[in-house]
Amino acid sequence: MATVYERYNLHTTPEKFFIEACDEGADAVLAIDRVSNEITFTVKREVPSSTVTRPVCGIMGTIRLVAGMYLIVITKKRNVGSLLGHAVWKMVEFEIISYKKTLLHLTEAQSQENKTLLSMVSNVLATDGFYFCTDYDLTHTLQRLANTSPDFQEMSLLERADPRFVWNGNLLRELAAQPEPCRINGKIFEWVLISRRSCFRAGVRYYIRGIDSEGHAANFVETEQIVLYNGAQASFTRGSMPFFWSQRPNLKYKPKPLISKTANHVNQKGSEKPLEQAFANLVSGADKGMIHYIAFDFHKECSRMRWHRLQLLVDAVADKQEEYGYFMVNAEGKTVSQQTGTFRSNCMDCLDRTNVIQSLLARCSLQSQLQRLGVLNVGQRVEEQAQFERNYKNAWADNANACAVQYAGTGALKTDFTRTGKRTQSGLLMDGINSMVRYYKNNLSDGFRQDSIDLFLGNYAVDEIDGPTLHAQKDWKFLTLPIIMLVAFSMCFTCLLWAGDTWSETLAYAAFWGVAGMLTAAACE
Repeated sequence: MATVYERYNLHTTPEKFFIEACDEGADAVLAIDRVSNEITFTVKREVPSSTVTRPVCGIMGTIRLVAGMYLIVITKKRNVGSLLGHAVWKMVEFEIISYKKTLLHLTEAQSQENKTLLSMVSNVLATDGFYFCTDYDLTHTLQRLANTSPDFQEMSLLERADPRFVWNGNLLRELAAQPEPCRINGKIFEWVLISRRSCFRAGVRYYIRGIDSEGHAANFVETEQIVLYNGAQASFTRGSMPFFWSQRPNLKYKPKPLISKTANHVNQKGSEKPLEQAFANLVSGADKGMIHYIAFDFHKECSRMRWHRLQLLVDAVADKQEEYGYFMVNAEGKTVSQQTGTFRSNCMDCLDRTNVIQSLLARCSLQSQLQRLGVLNVGQRVEEQAQFERNYKNAWADNANACAVQYAGTGALKTDFTRTGKRTQSGLLMDGINSMVRYYKNNLSDGFRQDSIDLFLGNYAVDEIDGPTLHAQKDWKFLTLPIIMLVAFSMCFTCLLWAGDTWSETLAYAAFWGVAGMLTAAACE
C-alpha cells in the first residue's frame, strides 16, 4: 500500500476487514479476507453497510502467530511537533486484532504459546518511541534528501525509506506486496496487461524461427491492454517475422540467418539486412489495402543513446493507430467502438526492441481511452501522472522479462528504458550480462529445452517399440570443444582483469587465449 493517508476507518465483518481512507477526496479501501488472507483494493461503495466501524489512526501491518494472522492498528496518536511544516506523530495506543473469530482450533499448548507470542509483540509495541509522518520521510537526513534524484522523489514513502529505520517494515511486507489500484484525478480504474504466447510453433531462440507450413510464427505473442472503467479494451499482437527462415546455433555470437523462402524493427544492415529485405518483398506482394508496412532501423535511429528518436516511429503510425481505434463497451454493455486493425511488431527475436515499441503504442491507445472515459481531463497526459506512469512502465518491463525468459532464457534487454524512459549505464551493463547468459544457454543448453517443449506439446511422440532414442552417440567435438572454448575465453578475461608485470605481457596472454577461443569456436561449426 504505497499511498499514506492521515485518517482511516476500520470496518469489520465476520469475513473481512475493510480499511477505508478518510482523507478528503480519497476513495481507496483495502479489503483483507479473514479466511483466505487475500488482500485486495476496492472502493467505498463496496463496503457492506452491516459492518462494525471505528476510526483508527494508522496501520502498523500484519504478523503471523500460532493462531494465524493478526492485524495491528494504531488506535491513538499524539502530535509531537512539526518538521519543515510536516506534522510528526507518536503512536500512543495500538490494538492487535486476530483474523480468526475464535481460537477453539488451537490445542491448550498452542493457545498458551500464542498468548506468549502476543505478549512479546505487545511488549515491543508498548516501548516508548514509535514516530511517523504521513508526508515526510523521517528515515533520511536532510542532506541525503537534498541530494536525491527526481526518480527517488517520485517514489512512495515506503519505497524510498531507509529500511534500517523502518521498525514495522516486516509487518508491512504483506501489505506492501499488494499492487496499488490505478488512480488518476481521484478516479480508480483497473488496468490490465495480458500476453498470450502461442503454443503453435513454440520453442526457444535460434531453434525456432520464422513460420511453419501453416503460417504459425515462432514466439508469437498477442498482447492485450485492458482498461476497466465502464469497460474498455485494446489489443496489439507480435511474433517472429512471418516467412520461412532459420538461425541455428553454431557457437557464434550471432549465427547467420538462412532464408528458405521468401512494422519490423530489424537492422537494415549486417546480418539482419537480408531478413528485412525478405520481409519488405513479402509485404510488397500482399494486398496494400490490408497491410501497412514501416521499416524502422532501431539500432541506427537510437544509436549513441538517442532513444528520444523512437518518437519518429510513433508519429509515423499515429494516423493508422487512430484509424484502427480500440474496442470499447459502455456501462450498459453496449459495444460503442471496435478495433479494426492490429500492430504486428517484429525484430530479430521479437522480444526486446519489440516490447519497447509495443509499450509506446499502448500508451497512445491508453491516452485516448482514459480521456474518452473521463478519467483524464482535457489537456492531461498519461506520462504526467507520476504514480500511474511508474506502475505502467514497470508492468511493461515485467511483461518483457516474462516473454524473454520463456524464449531466450533470460530477462529482456533494454528494460531500463521501459522502466525509466531513458537508457542508463547500469542498464547497459545488465544487458551485457544477459547477453552472455543467453549466449551460453542458446548454444549449450537450449537443445534440451526445445526437445522438452516438443515432447510436452506432442510434436514428438515416444514409441515404445523403437527403444531408447535419447542417448545417441555424440560427436567428440560436441563434448570437448565447447569446454575448451569456455576455458580459453575465461583465461582471456582473467588475463585482462589481473594484469601481469607489464601491459605487453598482459596483452600477449590475453591475445593468446582469445585467439585460442576463436579458433575453437570456428572448429565447432
